[in-house]
Amino acid sequence: MVSADCIDQPVMTANRYEQLVQSVVDYAIYMLDPSGRVVSWNAGAERIKGYRADEVIGRHFSLFFTPQDCLDGRPDYLLNQALEQGVAQDEGWRVRKDGTQFWALAALDVIRDDLGQIIGLAKVTRDITDRRETALQLDAVRAQLFQAQKLEALGQLTGGLAHDFNNLLTIILTSAKLALASQDPARVQRMLEHIIDAGQRGTELTQQLLAFARHRQLDVSLIEPATLMVSTRSLLEHALPRDIELLQRLQPGLPMIEVDAGQLQMVLLNLLFNARDAIGERGTICIAIEAVELNGEVEGLLGPFVCFEVRDSGAGIDPQVLQRIFEPFFTTKPFGKGTGLGLSQAYGFAKQSNGAITVDSTLGKGTCMRLYLPASVQAGHAKLNR
Repeated sequence: MVSADCIDQPVMTANRYEQLVQSVVDYAIYMLDPSGRVVSWNAGAERIKGYRADEVIGRHFSLFFTPQDCLDGRPDYLLNQALEQGVAQDEGWRVRKDGTQFWALAALDVIRDDLGQIIGLAKVTRDITDRRETALQLDAVRAQLFQAQKLEALGQLTGGLAHDFNNLLTIILTSAKLALASQDPARVQRMLEHIIDAGQRGTELTQQLLAFARHRQLDVSLIEPATLMVSTRSLLEHALPRDIELLQRLQPGLPMIEVDAGQLQMVLLNLLFNARDAIGERGTICIAIEAVELNGEVEGLLGPFVCFEVRDSGAGIDPQVLQRIFEPFFTTKPFGKGTGLGLSQAYGFAKQSNGAITVDSTLGKGTCMRLYLPASVQAGHAKLNR
């Protein structure tokens, strides 16, 4: 004989589960039948979407999508994906009863009976409009910071570039005067060649500077580390004192990386400017790029990475200062010589790119900064398929 307690227990469990679901107001939790029609509705769904249960049960869940998404077939695509794969996730605009829109994070999970047959789908939706707006504002601030850092770097580059342009103009004017005064066709030809060479060099400098300074949207793409280093070095050379030697070591066959080239160049210039300032008038800066395989020894990172290393022969960093160098607005430079944002931007860029930046420094011996960026798996597949 089965006791009444055993009969009532499943009923009580189901009731408590229903009470739990109905008590959730921050998430829209409801069920769909296999065709996508609503069969249950919780208080959170009513609060977020604005419909009462009697207004929505029996209707297709495409009701909550924008007209454009419906035209694109997005509801059916998500439904079919969930039925085929067991789960579907989506993020995008959804429409409330009053016609207003909100940014939703949604998930569809298949529900099966004891025999494994699909009997419906569980739908969970969360309104993350505020989180999205915060993320967009943060991206805007990062873009402004990036442009501010560019302007600061341009200020440091233009001094050296002005000197180079002055030399080029001197060559052009002197050669032009000599050509005008000469009756020797061969000499005139040589002077004209000098003028053309100097003009082309000036054009290259201008193009490099304009490419670096151009204000544009972030553009993540596959880039070759060695190619980027060539353009970065050509800009930096104009901002180094005569007695600072710039060395370079590039590993052959470096894998490609997928980042924003402008941001990476800005970070490298910041690291190189810091190395220059740490040295003063005389010393050595060494730039090295190599492919490495990480096994968790650098902030838990795993897999293939490209390491950009900037090592200087400067005075090193005091241990008390070392632990604060990535803090925004922290700087040991005199007023007007730095904003304290360069290294914090480098740190943010590394994290945003799923990489890391580390520093090793010894007083009296110098500093070594290493930027680790993931090697592109896409590029690796492309090489294998050739």
